[in-house]
Amino acid sequence: MSLKKYKEELCGDKVEIEKFDQGCIVVLSDGLGSGVKANILATLTSKIAVTMMKNGLSIEEVVDTIINTLPTCKVRELAYSTFTIIYISNTGECYIARFDNPEVLIKRNGNIDIIEGEEVIISGRRVIESKFNLKKDDIIVSFSDGVLNAGNGKNLNLGWNLNSVSEYIKTIPSDISSISLIKKVIGTCDNLYMKKPGDDTTVLAVKIMEKKHVTLLTGPPLDPKDDKIVVQNLIKSTGKKIVCGGTTAEIVEREMDTEFEMDMKNITGDIPPIGYIKNIDLVTEGMITLKKVLKVLDEYKNNKYHIDDIFKHNKEQNGAYRILKILIDECTHIDFLLGRSVNSAYENFDFQENLATKVEIVEKIKDKLIELGKVVNVFYY
Repeated sequence: MSLKKYKEELCGDKVEIEKFDQGCIVVLSDGLGSGVKANILATLTSKIAVTMMKNGLSIEEVVDTIINTLPTCKVRELAYSTFTIIYISNTGECYIARFDNPEVLIKRNGNIDIIEGEEVIISGRRVIESKFNLKKDDIIVSFSDGVLNAGNGKNLNLGWNLNSVSEYIKTIPSDISSISLIKKVIGTCDNLYMKKPGDDTTVLAVKIMEKKHVTLLTGPPLDPKDDKIVVQNLIKSTGKKIVCGGTTAEIVEREMDTEFEMDMKNITGDIPPIGYIKNIDLVTEGMITLKKVLKVLDEYKNNKYHIDDIFKHNKEQNGAYRILKILIDECTHIDFLLGRSVNSAYENFDFQENLATKVEIVEKIKDKLIELGKVVNVFYY
């Protein structure tokens, strides 16, 4: 996620991510200067790195090719694009090659450390290499120098230095997703720049997570005989369980032979009440809540605001916030159990399009979650 320099049309930083059979590669490239030229050269750098790594070339060959492909500024005698390459294998081995970018941090067990490395000379250039093994819940954080320059001459005399960045990241809860951590850092940088970034500013983070599942059931099945099946599938699923919709909640209540209660004490504005069913982690209203979820997700990948900034009040009683918190921060795999029956309450008002709308909303939510790196399936009933 990036902030482009104030008054520039394009950001001079570029992040490229590629997953393949052996693992994944993440590249952060920072083009010298700003604007179109910086953007083109940063893009070229990241594309070269990803393409070569994906085709099995060694990291040395990748670095050598980048250094020998990009031109050098004759005045400043600097490469036009710096870079950080992070390669993570499926076995947890991590290799980092860093050329003139700021140090890479690792957040582990609530602590922050600078990833140390060894200097190697590739094609006459000083590259810092690091090799180590990752553990569950580790978060690797890399950024362009725009982060360290944040506040320079405005809120801070000398900018936001590495120690300050490290201390701030240390305060961020470890149980949030990588994109949430990125948004919190980027948002702070934007504030330090007083909403007018003096440099291209980019943050990337990679979190090592075990699979965490969540299942969301919404809508009655077409055939009432499938009520029992869909509820059983919900109950048998691993991870957190969400039920959206009053009629759906009543089906779950009946099939589980338990009680469904609505929280009528916290109804404010456009926030439908949440409910409670034993052994279900979250019960919300249906269409209005899911539309709000989609509205937030529609811009979430590219805006700098974390959901805690979007929902400022009554978050714990806001069904949309609660769903988003689970989908974004608390899971890797999501299954939607989507009933295709039209709610009888709408039939009397000629709202037959409700079914199409519901299916469309869930499919769009699915697409947005996939963009955030989630593994998502929709099962129809």
